[in-house]
Amino acid sequence: MYAYTFTVTITAAVAGASGYAGGELLRLLLGHPDLCVGAVAAGTKAGRTVGEVHPQLVPLADRPLVAADSDVLGEADVVFLALPHGESASIVRRLPGDQCIVDLGADFRLGDESKWKAFYNDSYAGHWLYGMPELPGVREQVRESIRVANPGCYPTAIALGLAPLLAEGLIDSRVSVVAASGTSGAGRTPSETLLASQVMGSMSPYKVGGVHQHTPEIEQALTHAAVRDVVVSFTPLLAPMPRGILATSSADLAPGVSAEDLHECLAGAYSRERFVTVLPPGQWPHTAATLGSNAVHVQAVADVHSGRAIVIAAIDNLVKGAAGQALQNANLMLGLDEGAGLSAAGMAP
Repeated sequence: MYAYTFTVTITAAVAGASGYAGGELLRLLLGHPDLCVGAVAAGTKAGRTVGEVHPQLVPLADRPLVAADSDVLGEADVVFLALPHGESASIVRRLPGDQCIVDLGADFRLGDESKWKAFYNDSYAGHWLYGMPELPGVREQVRESIRVANPGCYPTAIALGLAPLLAEGLIDSRVSVVAASGTSGAGRTPSETLLASQVMGSMSPYKVGGVHQHTPEIEQALTHAAVRDVVVSFTPLLAPMPRGILATSSADLAPGVSAEDLHECLAGAYSRERFVTVLPPGQWPHTAATLGSNAVHVQAVADVHSGRAIVIAAIDNLVKGAAGQALQNANLMLGLDEGAGLSAAGMAP
């Protein structure tokens, strides 16, 4: 008697593969036990090879980058769109209606059309399920979806740090956030502000005063978790490092809430989450510990002097803040193990 093993190949196409998030997606897909790399598409770099653009991806070095053609992308079981904001919607309209798609751009993240137009100054494409699996009820919805809007990097770090505390009413719904990001968060397009001579040895704020495009997304995610309106004052910083986000959020404590209450709330909310680690009291998140991983490290403390909660979260902006979370969502959509191809272990030092 002979035993036969049948292997089902699930193909994943990546549009925007020449960017940082697209390259990270390819790296993760190479280590995935169930997915194989299908079409690898790019815009202006179409015609070059993957090795020319991403020399670290040796197994794909000879693979040509093709144009983001709907016929090519439409052959895949799942498509990742790692495109600049505003470019996904036109491609989606040409893809099969039953195809699984994860959009890493902002095109389908916001449910409020007026906020989209105010912050992106572009036509509104609509709203897909916002795929942050650790938020209440989202994991089950992702499993039933074929179209998912992948969260932004800043909103991921901020929302996962604050959502349980807001849901339990331990903090006020007016939140201040100061978050630093590595330069890869700005994408791969050349810019004078991203020159090494401008960035190294210096930190600088940008888009200050409530104008950063992630502000309405952060408020939307936190309002969903809190079941009441949340207002966020968001100040982003550019840090002299290639990747990583460190988000420091603060809000007034509810009467009688202690540091132990904050820690217990976070620990309870994430006790079964493989990618969110609530650190022991006295230990603080730092970006190096999450480098290359899909991990989120969180800590909270009560500032008794000011009566405020301080919540700090660290992620790798290209993994949990982009490609890793996209793969996490795709795993759920395809009925695979949620953590397939992903790790909670960082690469420090």
